Amino acid sequence: MKRPLPGWMRGYRLCSGLLILIAVVVQFATRAALPNFVPLNFFSFFTIQSNLIAAAVLLWGSGGNGVQHSQQRDLIRGAAVLYLSITGVVYGILLSDLQEQLQTTIPWVDAVLHKIIPLVMVFDWLADPPQTAIPWRSALLWLLYPLLYLVYTLARGPFVAWYPYPFLNPAQPGGYGAVALYAVAITIGATLFAWLVVQVGRRVQLVVRGA
Repeated sequence: MKRPLPGWMRGYRLCSGLLILIAVVVQFATRAALPNFVPLNFFSFFTIQSNLIAAAVLLWGSGGNGVQHSQQRDLIRGAAVLYLSITGVVYGILLSDLQEQLQTTIPWVDAVLHKIIPLVMVFDWLADPPQTAIPWRSALLWLLYPLLYLVYTLARGPFVAWYPYPFLNPAQPGGYGAVALYAVAITIGATLFAWLVVQVGRRVQLVVRGA
């Protein structure tokens, strides 16, 4: 079903999507000027990947005079909300003092990618809830990307002697046991967040329909 998209919604989606791209480009250019810069390492951060996903979703949703809702579209939007929620919460709990290691040393870039955009994505989900209820079984597909990211990071790490986050580095105290505990905890948290995204979408949808 196609419904009118308010101008302010198109505006903040367009601005937010462009802000992400500007922040990533500025940070990339800044890091590229340093010796021993490895572009693949830069793009191996979950933060960078999840924000680029968010930029694509926001820019996609900013076009036209209306928005065509479908379960596929809402599943993609929900995935972006989940990934940015993971980014924001994990950063706040485990990584807030590690800007150099995270390669987000520019304060405004750090704020955009780790704080502002996660809030924008949650707000966007509330302001434009899914048209139809998302089945929980379908929402579980959202977890595939974080799990594949974990496999990629742990498989690549020993070959390049580099890990994007200290809690995924088996060379840190606790070794692979600690990494496994963090991975399980984050997976449980991601599953809970996925459930919350689905439930919040349903509740807001009911409120909008009843208004």
